Amino acid sequence: MALEAPLTSTPPPGLPTDAQVPLHRLHFDEPGPPRTFVQPDGSVAWLVSRYADVRQVLSDPRFGRAELYAPEAPALTGVPEIVNDPDLMFNQDGPGHLRLRRTLRKAFTPRAVAGWQPWITAIVEELLDRLATAGRPVDIVAAYTRPLPVAVISRLMGLDGTSQERMRHWSEHAFSDGSHADRDVESALAEFSAFGGRLLEERRRNPGDDLISGLVRSAAEEEDEIPEAQLVSLVCGLVVGGHDSTMTMLGNCLLYLLGERPETWARLGADEEAAGTAADRLLHLVPLGDDRGTARYASADLDVGDVTIPAGAVVVADCGMANRDPAVFAHARLDDLFRPLPAPTLAFGAGAHYCLGAWLARTELRTGLHRLASRLPGLRLAQDPDSVEWRTGSTSRSPRGLAVTW
Repeated sequence: MALEAPLTSTPPPGLPTDAQVPLHRLHFDEPGPPRTFVQPDGSVAWLVSRYADVRQVLSDPRFGRAELYAPEAPALTGVPEIVNDPDLMFNQDGPGHLRLRRTLRKAFTPRAVAGWQPWITAIVEELLDRLATAGRPVDIVAAYTRPLPVAVISRLMGLDGTSQERMRHWSEHAFSDGSHADRDVESALAEFSAFGGRLLEERRRNPGDDLISGLVRSAAEEEDEIPEAQLVSLVCGLVVGGHDSTMTMLGNCLLYLLGERPETWARLGADEEAAGTAADRLLHLVPLGDDRGTARYASADLDVGDVTIPAGAVVVADCGMANRDPAVFAHARLDDLFRPLPAPTLAFGAGAHYCLGAWLARTELRTGLHRLASRLPGLRLAQDPDSVEWRTGSTSRSPRGLAVTW
């Protein structure tokens, strides 16, 4: 559910780097010492790719986000408009960031997410009931991987079903792949922000037990008033981050599992604990899209991996490449999906900006895969993986549709 600034590196087998190149024909980039690279606009930034170095950059407050948006800061390239919003929680640092994070922190604890498990499972089972009676072959994206996370975030935020298609529309424009006209993106994001503002105001008038009502209450308890623009950005970030990344992850994982690892399907359905371990490993190594890194700004001369990164530099911490660092992850090529990871994954970042939705993402992926494999043990692809049409957003990439049968 994190929203991050992009950099491309190569994902693991079974998933695309673009819509044309099969991933099994590509090779991994190797992590190495911090080094400079040229961004698309010609500016120079620093790439940090080893596991220890990436953790250092993400955990050291002197590598911040907010300074990326100062008037004199170097331009960020290839960043979606919604991610480029300085009011977004992810783009805050220090006390301002902590103040926003406190409004949601209690909602996404492991204990809180465990309390949601029964109704998340009920949503999964309802979708599977419909899927089991559908004509075959069936598009698993339309029937399962897309509606599941939308239904979950809608329940959390107290949204009715009429909002779901609009959420999809706003997400597609917020993370546009360039196929939408600039004026259409601007219009959609303005409409999206207006929706967020109305939702906050409605919950102030009629609070409930939903996530937005809790956010409003927590914000009111803060000693310093939180600007309304930051709360609106937080709501919009929850909407798109709460369903786009999980939808992408489920679709990509199903293509990988059914296309390249069908021998794992029976165990995923028979053993929920094993499915949880597999979900962690899949989250660790299956990218949402281009396996994008996250940008930071060096506020001082700082040593990382025996290399001095100068003050004022833009630093891109490539979590995807760090997650494949052979010095830490000897079994990094998904050779055993049921082997616990030897170190914490960086799929959700690290440090102060660690993704608040990590436990929810894990729960949705574990439950979604386990129950699907349990209910449909004979599930298999009904199309050639090379014929898959790809939905290519600016921060994610997943099958637009995926025909399956059983």
